[in-house]
Amino acid sequence: MKISRYLKGALVLLAILLAADFIFNSVRKSDHLSTPAAVLVPSSGFYFNSFVDCNMAEAWIGDTFRIFPGKYGEDPLWGYSRELKYADGFNAEEAFARRSHEFSEPLMPPNARPATGGLHGAVWFETVYQDSKDKSGKTLYAVYHNENYPSTLPFDSVSSKGYINLNWPQGLTGEATPAAVCRIGVMKSGNGGRSWEDKGIFIEDLQPRLILKPHNTSVTFAGGVGDPSAVASGDYLYLFYGEYGYPGVYAAGSYDATVEWSGQCISVARISISDLDNPAGKAKRWDGKGFNASFEGVGVPIPSIQIPIVSGGGPASSPLSKFYWGPSVSWNQYLNAWVMLMAKAEGPSWKGSSIYISFNKNPDLGAGNNSQEWSIPQLLLDKPGHVLWYPSLQPLNSKSDITNRNTCLKLDQKARLFFKDMHKDSSQYLSEYIVQFRK
Repeated sequence: MKISRYLKGALVLLAILLAADFIFNSVRKSDHLSTPAAVLVPSSGFYFNSFVDCNMAEAWIGDTFRIFPGKYGEDPLWGYSRELKYADGFNAEEAFARRSHEFSEPLMPPNARPATGGLHGAVWFETVYQDSKDKSGKTLYAVYHNENYPSTLPFDSVSSKGYINLNWPQGLTGEATPAAVCRIGVMKSGNGGRSWEDKGIFIEDLQPRLILKPHNTSVTFAGGVGDPSAVASGDYLYLFYGEYGYPGVYAAGSYDATVEWSGQCISVARISISDLDNPAGKAKRWDGKGFNASFEGVGVPIPSIQIPIVSGGGPASSPLSKFYWGPSVSWNQYLNAWVMLMAKAEGPSWKGSSIYISFNKNPDLGAGNNSQEWSIPQLLLDKPGHVLWYPSLQPLNSKSDITNRNTCLKLDQKARLFFKDMHKDSSQYLSEYIVQFRK
């Protein structure tokens, strides 16, 4: 009887401990799955005074906050550009307030002739990764969006690089103009961004994956990867980017719009930070189970960020499809979470009036499925009648933002929302809101 009473008591205690453990773990799981909130606080208009057509790349060089907006290089559609420039300030807002004549041109690598090695097409700096080993802060790696055409990057049968001008889809400026193909590359600077050296292509889609006539009627891209945002986690640089190619070999006779949709939206790849000096062939794309696909292979987009077909989602080659694009990713120290802003294409030429936000509460993007665990995007801002592109969060001129050397890649509870706003005949990069985060 005595042993029985002891056994019964032990069983009761075990049951209580198991119940407590279950409740504790349930609370932890619930807390992990709960989604933070972002509240827009109207502010006075803040207008940027130089050309922007991408994410804003930036870094602190000592006590100087330096930004790198603009575009550089050859472009058969829009003409040669020397708009990629830089400007400084003692804080982010001072740098953003610089007048156009206060920007400087960095020394950039020249474009190479077609069918030769080197830099081809135009580039836009989308993210600057700062080498933590260089205490001066002057060693920078710029992740760039790159656009090419059959005329600037003709097909090479030996390397399989480049594009064949056959059944090529139409571009933005009329029937006689070609659509571009986007790629993502890396440049390096050892002097804080005053001059740059091209290090090569990070990831790309090759000719067999391009979507051609008669199916591609988007008048934007023939395919490729672009509009990236890169963040460091552990020993890797994680690249979040738009995927616009076919998830396999495109063939007009067997084309399937649903198959195209299944391989598109925002995807992720990674590269070891130690490989940034020689990135060609080193990156791996997420293939649904891990970072196993090659830099030019077929990856799998983040499922929670794809818009279901029943909700209007569709392939990027169609002007009628809805999809998210142009991610801007940052680590939020207040939330202890990653934050992603994105635009939403809802009509021809990727027009859309809204900005969406998603969260990922996994600090280590390399473990398990952590890089895929983003919340379903929620509407952050809508301006009907306007076209909103390239949203980003930027630090304020607060003491904590300056002390912590915050940039668009690392932020606190409050940040300024910037976006490109196109309305009627105007196009401005501006801020009208402060974003305040809540746990």
